[in-house]
Amino acid sequence: MTALFGQVAFVVWRESTEAILVVGILQGWLAHHAGAKVATARRFLWAGVAAGLGGALLLAGAILFLETLLDGERADYFQIGMAALAALLILQMVIWMHRQGRGLKPDLERGAERAVTAGNWVGLFLLAAIAVMREGSETVVFLYGVLASARQTTLPATLAAVAAGFATAAASYWLIHVAAKRFPWTVFFRVSEVLLLFLAGSLLMTALDRAIGLELVPPLSGAIWDTSWLLDDTGGLGGLVANMTGYRARPELATILAYAIYWIAVLALLRSPRKHRTQACP
Repeated sequence: MTALFGQVAFVVWRESTEAILVVGILQGWLAHHAGAKVATARRFLWAGVAAGLGGALLLAGAILFLETLLDGERADYFQIGMAALAALLILQMVIWMHRQGRGLKPDLERGAERAVTAGNWVGLFLLAAIAVMREGSETVVFLYGVLASARQTTLPATLAAVAAGFATAAASYWLIHVAAKRFPWTVFFRVSEVLLLFLAGSLLMTALDRAIGLELVPPLSGAIWDTSWLLDDTGGLGGLVANMTGYRARPELATILAYAIYWIAVLALLRSPRKHRTQACP
């Protein structure tokens, strides 16, 4: 349960911090450039934020409703698919941020400038709504993948983890702005990207474990080695490491191959050329 709490809180922390950053960039630009239109601009900005959050909640409701229509093995297949999808989306998001994340601030500010200059308040509304809904939708899919891969969970514990993630995100945003010169946003993104990549690997391993358990994928062998004497992956510290990184104390050949292929793909994608940006996020 502790490991699951950490996973949920981490996902909410990372994605909420990015959403707060997006809103903060737009709010800051409007405060300095919108002039007499700032009050109107802010109303449309926050209406867009609310719409984005509403869209993410609708997605969560749709996923949960779809799950209620499934039973037995079909529900298992759906959960395996969602865990794998969450892993792939995390990988895609990290690679995108690695290549183009430095352009987040100028892109948002250019969009706000075009909307305010033209008096296009719907455009500002959509800019905020799309940005927040993207972050919110990613959070929904990631959290469902985490919860679907868990052996057991309770609603109070999940809500507590979500609240902890939100609180930590708000504190992180404040602390980084207070110490912006000593702890730039690029450090936050790089550290969180590494943690997210390990979490994606964990989700992928959990989906594979369940697929092997349902005999959808052959294990290819018995346990290749056993390190449970050193770090048991069924509970305590070992369980936390397993849930956050994909560590397995007694892996089969299929698990080893899948994990190796995943990290080879990650390294290859990270080494591929990125678009050059000159202005970083604050």
